[in-house]
Amino acid sequence: MKQIAQFFLAGLVFLAIVVVYDGFFILEEGKQVVVTQFGAPVGDPVTEAGLHFKMPFIQHVETFEKKIQIWNGQPNQIPTNDKTFVYLEVTARWRITNALKFLQAVKTESRAQSLLSDIIDGTVRDMVNKNDLIEIIRSSDWSLATMSDTTASDTIGSKPKNGRDQIGRHILEIAAKITPQYGIELIDVMFKRVNYIDSVRLKVYDRMISERKRIAAERRSMGEGQKAEILGTVERKLQEITSTANKEALTIKGKADAEATKIYGEAYSLDPNFYAFQKTLESYPEIVGKNTSLVLSSDSDLYQYLKSVTGK
Repeated sequence: MKQIAQFFLAGLVFLAIVVVYDGFFILEEGKQVVVTQFGAPVGDPVTEAGLHFKMPFIQHVETFEKKIQIWNGQPNQIPTNDKTFVYLEVTARWRITNALKFLQAVKTESRAQSLLSDIIDGTVRDMVNKNDLIEIIRSSDWSLATMSDTTASDTIGSKPKNGRDQIGRHILEIAAKITPQYGIELIDVMFKRVNYIDSVRLKVYDRMISERKRIAAERRSMGEGQKAEILGTVERKLQEITSTANKEALTIKGKADAEATKIYGEAYSLDPNFYAFQKTLESYPEIVGKNTSLVLSSDSDLYQYLKSVTGK
């Protein structure tokens, strides 16, 4: 009897150990659990961190991440609407919002990554096929302010209507409608890398160089035009200043000459004969030089003041 009691007690202890070992589980922060019984889910998902109970041996727990996870797509070469291939890498953020649906539809997170690849890659390809190259390579806030309309049109095309960021939002809207049936919330989709394929890249570089040369030539032409305009303005102002100065100089000189003539006239009017005599004497050196010979009559006006010392 005593041995039976000991065996019974040992069985109780073993059962208690089993219950403690397999009957309780600790849910970490950032995790969520679906309890299954014989492979079928039991109850609602457990999302609160802490100590939880389950039926030992009969029930099992399937643990999933509750935090945001990253999906990285494989690099792809995709043709755009204007028949140009572009090299794309896309990334996305997602999380499991309904662990029960996720377990029933997907089961594992690795399969979820594969499922997202099918959904997002297909949506990205469709959106890229429907948009021109400029819509993919330019961000939504890009501006043509640094280019002329002709230069931008010749080089890449017209200003983008959507841009890469807006296309990313369209992709998110389309893909996010599909993922909830798998218990997945798609948070955002972003272009991780956008580039030209090798066969197109060299042509694009040549077009970029040509574009910059045209911009430089346009800027130089504008500079020359502004230079000519400035020089013309300076020349016009210089001529105005010079003309005004010459006018003022001539006016001053005229007034001075008039004043001098007035003074001369007043001075010479005091003795006209003396003025005539002085002017005659001043003309002698100019008329008669060292090697000059003159034949003049005694009645010549030139020597009228030499006829008489006391000439009247």
